[in-house]
Amino acid sequence: MANAPIRPAAVAGFFYPGDHRVLRTQLAEMLSAAVPLESVMPPKAIIVPHAGYIYSGPVAATAYAGIAPLRDRIRRVVLLGPAHRMAVAGFALPVAQTFATPLGEVPVCQADWAELQTRPDVVADDRPHAMEHCLEVQLPFLQTVLDSFRLVPLLVGGASDQAVAEVLESLWGGPETLIVISSDLSHFHSYRDARSLDGATVDQLLRLDGPLDHEQACGATPINGLVRVARRHGLRPQLLDLRNSGDTAGPRDSVVGYTSIAFFEQVPHESRQH
Repeated sequence: MANAPIRPAAVAGFFYPGDHRVLRTQLAEMLSAAVPLESVMPPKAIIVPHAGYIYSGPVAATAYAGIAPLRDRIRRVVLLGPAHRMAVAGFALPVAQTFATPLGEVPVCQADWAELQTRPDVVADDRPHAMEHCLEVQLPFLQTVLDSFRLVPLLVGGASDQAVAEVLESLWGGPETLIVISSDLSHFHSYRDARSLDGATVDQLLRLDGPLDHEQACGATPINGLVRVARRHGLRPQLLDLRNSGDTAGPRDSVVGYTSIAFFEQVPHESRQH
């Protein structure tokens, strides 16, 4: 698409460092401190938080550190998150064909962009994306742990869980495709209450037992769609990290919860060790 618009970084210097050298250093520190995944199979999908890096970055890093071994395999990232800034009836794609961060530019997958617009509940509109942080904060992590990849960026509004599942199925792909769901957990409870609430939410997710509501997770709708598809594909969820802002960089009287969960395809019988 000639002269397609670029979606510039909106929250660089606010949610994460705006200087590329400082950003690279912070990402390297968070990723090196993350406990690596222990799994025979690579993750097909991850749930990661989307607050400022000082708050949720270390939690997100536990998922992205496990993606690093797939650097040369993953070529397409399907990235869904909730629309915080503007009401969206179903799903919003950007008109922009490139997302920019201090680390460079990420191209949108034009074939998927065009195909998604055949759905009546998908609209191409830059306005919901303009100041939205939930997708953008994932990009520097992805740019660090992957080589070149194309992005399918979708903001989820008033869509149904079933509609999200349909979209994810249509974009599922093979080993070249990673599904990323951007969501925080509970908001603005005391530290003790948040630990209890978020622990119960994660237990529910690990059982693939839905649906979540938006008090449990701001990205409940895209999460619920992923859970539906994970059950259908026999994915196995694994908890990587569960903390809140009181554990990382904030006070404990009012916290936001964060988790990283990876979803693995089952190991084929013939590859299991006997």
